[in-house]
Amino acid sequence: MTAIALTIAGSDSSGGAGIQADIKTFAAHQVYGASVIVALTAQNTRCVSGIHAVPADFVAKQIDAVFEDLDVAAVKIGMLATTELIETVAAGLKRHGARNIVLDPVMIAASGARLLENDAVDAIRRHLFPLATLVTPNLPEAAALLGTSIAETDDAVDEQAEKLAAFGVANVLIKGGHGSGETSSDLLLLAGGARQRFNAPRFETRNTHGTGCTLSSAIASGLAKGLALPEAVAQAKTYITAAIAAADQVPVGHGHGPVHHFHHWWDMTDGRQP
Repeated sequence: MTAIALTIAGSDSSGGAGIQADIKTFAAHQVYGASVIVALTAQNTRCVSGIHAVPADFVAKQIDAVFEDLDVAAVKIGMLATTELIETVAAGLKRHGARNIVLDPVMIAASGARLLENDAVDAIRRHLFPLATLVTPNLPEAAALLGTSIAETDDAVDEQAEKLAAFGVANVLIKGGHGSGETSSDLLLLAGGARQRFNAPRFETRNTHGTGCTLSSAIASGLAKGLALPEAVAQAKTYITAAIAAADQVPVGHGHGPVHHFHHWWDMTDGRQP
């Protein structure tokens, strides 16, 4: 049976993040991707020049249309922008008994543009954390969700993961891509308190647009195919690391370009598939 994953997120007109990155990631993992678009953005690799939220009632119709027909095995949630959209998405997921929900609390674009209204942070914690199988904040997002400073040590990351879990989310993955040093280390805090770290070399590139979207979608892909959460995270970490390593092979735009979602399939010597 074909594994199906659903992304609920915003559209990135430049194609590097959001819905577009999610669909590419699903395809790269041989998972069929469906989508619910909650916002349109006018953006490129340099900036976000506009955000247009989709009316909440139409978002609800999209959710119903997908779940009433497709057997959705996993859900990835990205940019939601407003409290009303967060509440609408939460209600839709409850209505259809959605499973394997990966929540990427997108707040700020790689260009620095804010993608989430200030009053929506509490709504994410209250409405979506209790539904999520996994929440995947990066270091700045974890700090913003907790109203504290960015963690700079492993102990501080551990403490913030525990505080996030206290809001009712089953499992927490704090991503270390915004940290320093030669290694990028992600901490997975599992329900019950077990911890696992996923380490990878850090690459010098400015082409990191969509890394968070891509990682969370890769995790959702693994869950949709029946992998256990730690295995899905490990597979996703390997995938995003290779996608970042190959990012400079696909020069796009003049700012923060995208990662290479299809690094495994494209033959960069002649531009054709092998």
